[in-house]
Amino acid sequence: MSKEKYNEYVDKMQRIADVNYSAAVLNWDQEVCMPENGAAVRGRQLATLSGIAHNMFVDKQLGSLLNDLKDSNSLSEKEAKNVAETFKSYSKQQKYSQAFVEKQSMAISKAFHAWNKAKKASDFSLFEQELSALVDIKLEEADLVGYEDHPYDALMDTYEPGATVAFLDPLFEGVKNDLIKLLDKVKSRPQPNITFKGRKFDKDAQYPIGLKLLEQMQYDFTSGRQDLSSHPFTTNFGATDVRVTTRINEDDPLDMITSCIHEGGHALYEQGLLPENYGLPMGEYVSLGVHESQSRLWENNVGRSLEYWQQNFPLLQSSFPEELKDASAEMLFHAANYVEPSLIRVQADELTYHFHILIRYEIEKAILSKEVKVKDLPALWNEKYKQYLGVDVPNDANGILQDIHWSHGSFGYFPTYSLGSFYAAQYFNQAEKEITGLKAQIKDGNLLSLKLWLNENIHQHGKFYSADELCKKVTGESLNISVFMKYMEDKLGSVYGF
Repeated sequence: MSKEKYNEYVDKMQRIADVNYSAAVLNWDQEVCMPENGAAVRGRQLATLSGIAHNMFVDKQLGSLLNDLKDSNSLSEKEAKNVAETFKSYSKQQKYSQAFVEKQSMAISKAFHAWNKAKKASDFSLFEQELSALVDIKLEEADLVGYEDHPYDALMDTYEPGATVAFLDPLFEGVKNDLIKLLDKVKSRPQPNITFKGRKFDKDAQYPIGLKLLEQMQYDFTSGRQDLSSHPFTTNFGATDVRVTTRINEDDPLDMITSCIHEGGHALYEQGLLPENYGLPMGEYVSLGVHESQSRLWENNVGRSLEYWQQNFPLLQSSFPEELKDASAEMLFHAANYVEPSLIRVQADELTYHFHILIRYEIEKAILSKEVKVKDLPALWNEKYKQYLGVDVPNDANGILQDIHWSHGSFGYFPTYSLGSFYAAQYFNQAEKEITGLKAQIKDGNLLSLKLWLNENIHQHGKFYSADELCKKVTGESLNISVFMKYMEDKLGSVYGF
């Protein structure tokens, strides 16, 4: 009887996934190729699908199945884990009404389009009203879900289960102090000479390079594709359809290259989940911190290594022989690790990047604790950029409006970027111990061994382990910031000579 009920549970979960992934296709289309006048109707369509999926998930028949199955002794370990994870989500979703789900979906659609217009006009006031409405909804959500210490904890749990302000505050404070010391050490040394800075790199010639680098990473184009968008992202509709986007900056080809590698890392995680677990927790990622560890590992530990550029500089030079006539693999390595405080998070160097995250973390906490009003966010943003990075923000487009996340209602998302970098250093450090000659393989353009190692150790498990359990299983210990700091010290020491 338990087997029959488990099969019924699987069927229900996969039908819910069908609806959610259908909505995801519409979201992808919205950000990649939807005409401007489609915005209003698209918001309605997404709200309807969100409501349908929610009703399917909170259905009493599914709840009855889960109650029967969670106490069953006849399920395998993975089957029992699927049921347990689903029951946890089911219990949480019971706190949301269909009306709330549809209201939030509609608010997000409005906010996204308002953000797009505001960014193009570099005018935060065009986004202020929709963002204020969305913040109110997120605070309502935090109250619905419940929390002990801070409303931020309730929202962050969606992205990084178990993470809290009490955990992150001391973590960020310690990392901040270490990063400041390392940044001071870098500032004491002369900047490397990069001759190609300021030259133009044709966008049409850049795009094929990104495709070749994704192929080198073993990204499966028969189960995915790449397009252009204003903000690079990865989306999936199951492990066999995982799509990435990139953007192109003609002043800096590394912007496109690092975006492709970063999103490719996310995509490899999704493609590495087992297709037979479609719609089930074992077919989903652990947390966004772990997800980000995969993109950061590829972008930073691989893509910003000297060995990577020794392999791939000729590819870039063949497309831009005039622009790179006086460059070298070592120069591209230096350019990829050039440290300079800047305005734009996604273009930030690997060291100062975490100050960008810290700024957003502090602002999000302030918004949700009502210490600051939405209308005052641009001034607070500009103040913190001056405080932490010593840069002046010239306009809203390059300041408060540069990220898409708040228009999606993704409060609590940003800390996962830093957590991902910290996990990535630890995972890559372990991969080096277990894959013979890993750096030599990277230099030869052979990235298959690393991809398979990640498939085996991280991707295939889905949600079987928590983020902390997975880190312990793979590396033998919980998150250890010292591994990340040593990695940064070693690499920047080779670039800046200390």
